[in-house]
Amino acid sequence: MTVNVDDILRRADWLNAPGIQDVFSAIEQDGDQARVVGGAVRNTLLGHPVPDVDIATSARPEDVMQRAAQAGLKPVGTGLEHGTITVISSGFPYEVTTLREDVETFGRQARVVFGKDWVKDAERRDFTMNALYVDRHGGLHDPLGGLGDCLEGRVRFIGDPDTRIKEDYLRILRFFRIYAAYGRGELDAGGLSACLRQRDGLRRLSAERIGHEMRRLLRAPLAATALRLMNDCGLWEIATGGLARIDDFDALRTMKDVAPEAGDHEVGLVVLAGFVREDLERICDRFRLSNAERKRMRTAWAVTKRLKQSNEMPQASSLVYEYGKQGAIDGLPCGRAGRHRNGWTMMHSEPCCRK
Repeated sequence: MTVNVDDILRRADWLNAPGIQDVFSAIEQDGDQARVVGGAVRNTLLGHPVPDVDIATSARPEDVMQRAAQAGLKPVGTGLEHGTITVISSGFPYEVTTLREDVETFGRQARVVFGKDWVKDAERRDFTMNALYVDRHGGLHDPLGGLGDCLEGRVRFIGDPDTRIKEDYLRILRFFRIYAAYGRGELDAGGLSACLRQRDGLRRLSAERIGHEMRRLLRAPLAATALRLMNDCGLWEIATGGLARIDDFDALRTMKDVAPEAGDHEVGLVVLAGFVREDLERICDRFRLSNAERKRMRTAWAVTKRLKQSNEMPQASSLVYEYGKQGAIDGLPCGRAGRHRNGWTMMHSEPCCRK
């Protein structure tokens, strides 16, 4: 694959926005540098949307605060103790973080020092494809050789995978989630082995962190592949406390073209974990889901139960009347996924629900 990386980055809308260039101008004084890092660079190179932009800088946090204010921007010390300042420019927030290096790590906690070394800052990140930097002119900086991994969809831990995971056990779930979103080919064998060795560390994570990561994983394009691997390795049961209907989830995701809701995490969880109502409530509690998410899942589960008890496909109008439009639209693919081996099809009824 031949890719003119610098051209792609130089043409990025977010890099050419006046707001981010104002941030660069404010920070880059007295020899300090600033570079966009991580997701914005990765997503641009892979043709994915860029929802937010993070900036790394050699400037100390107090200097970022002062320089941003002097430039007429709005600095907010959202993570000042960790070296992170949110700088609002032209109405858009940019997280600006001073270069860091770990001195000691204590699980998720680490004692860090601020520094000027871009390589050491890169070495404390999770995956090679996330350790890519771009300067204000679109020039790529790749201190750890992550560009090839990014372009080829290889999700590879930086350095020793076990060490990276022990720093934060959420990286086990991130390994599968990043693969589900950007991966191609086989999962990295070394990373997968490390996830298996360190899997009991998932039990130390809070429900909120697990739920946040799993919701993102469930919406990713390769969610079915990643979840099957997690289930085969026993990681799904540790993370969720239950079993998974992987084949049904596979069937659900084949319906995304005609039923986009099949890609939503609420619908996916009904199919994966909703064996009985108690299972559904458990997963809602486990992932700390919102009341709106819970309501949507309960309604979809009720439609699914109704469909399972029917020998024939019910009229879409009756489902809409009884469960509401969204409930019927969500429940139809859930019910179809659960009966993918047996028979009736939802396709003729699905458009009626959307009118």
